Amino acid sequence: MIHSKAAIADGIGNFSIQSILVDDTPNGDEVLVQIRAAGICHTDWDSLSWGKPLIMGHEGAGIVKKVGPRVTSLKEGDSVILNWAIPCYQCFACQEGNQHLCEVNSAVIAGNKVSHGHARLEGSKLNGAPVERSFSIGTISEYTLVREAACVKITVEIPFPSAAIISCGVMTGFGSVVNVAKVKAGSSVVVLGSGGVGLNVIQGARISKASKIIVIDINPSRLEMAKKYGATHTILAAKDDVGLLEAASKVKMLTERGADYAFECTAIPSLGAAPLAMIRNAGMAVQVSGIEQEITIDMRLFEWDKIYVNPLYGKARPQIDFRILQELYAKGDLLLDQMVTQTYNIDQLHKAFSDMHVGLNAKGVIVF
Repeated sequence: MIHSKAAIADGIGNFSIQSILVDDTPNGDEVLVQIRAAGICHTDWDSLSWGKPLIMGHEGAGIVKKVGPRVTSLKEGDSVILNWAIPCYQCFACQEGNQHLCEVNSAVIAGNKVSHGHARLEGSKLNGAPVERSFSIGTISEYTLVREAACVKITVEIPFPSAAIISCGVMTGFGSVVNVAKVKAGSSVVVLGSGGVGLNVIQGARISKASKIIVIDINPSRLEMAKKYGATHTILAAKDDVGLLEAASKVKMLTERGADYAFECTAIPSLGAAPLAMIRNAGMAVQVSGIEQEITIDMRLFEWDKIYVNPLYGKARPQIDFRILQELYAKGDLLLDQMVTQTYNIDQLHKAFSDMHVGLNAKGVIVF
């Protein structure tokens, strides 16, 4: 076993930095990874209240230190990005191409925010007892034990902090544009919210050659940031604009009849229906941020023939999509280094969360 400093959620709203033990002798298809960087997002904050102790973190990148005897695609010394939606490649969903919805390992099927696709539970111990890893990877830890299927090899020159954020926010935003909506060149796109996910929706739309990328936010500094990632127009929304209907009227002035696509990236339940107000007849609204609360929708917003999609994780196919994202980064099309606006050590996790909540960062990253 190897000592590892890790962030531990207590399940009732708190966390602490503690020393855990991680098994340094991988079995089967297990891989021991030394984490070099771990992205921070709102899901990590939510994990504090999931009703059980957890090793926190679900975005990360690091170096393979040891591999189990059944590992075939990785070797010691490889740099990898960790993927939280771990596919089995054999179930109905995986065979249908929906690896992000894997019926064997998916966090969605598990229903408890912890994937069943984990390496041995006893591979990580806190005070002598096994402790689960968030989404079976637990990246806010110096070391983690994961399955081979959770790792995607890094194939380009990229700093670990930039690589770490690919595995959730970048994939979710970019994939929602490219894999889900399949945004067409020359089309018009509206993005509601310009946080970490929203910025990557903007990038996906830019790379897809959308002609108009209209970004709506209540924070002027976020709108200025959005321009650097590809926004062609920005709308500063009023906090009392219910359902963003006033903003929607401005969108229609810019697009004549409404946008072709609209992406909700705010995670605010009251705005769950807002993208429908932004699009033309037969346009597409995409709920990117993962709103899970019950909401009420005025069905007149669906008139006429509008499509509303609620995808997970940008329909990620990790071994394919992470490599595409790496290549786009290497070409200079996908901005990642600029997105890491602040790095922290693990003892600064409280500050990282505080900065996230006030919208200070495009993306904050823990660096080991």
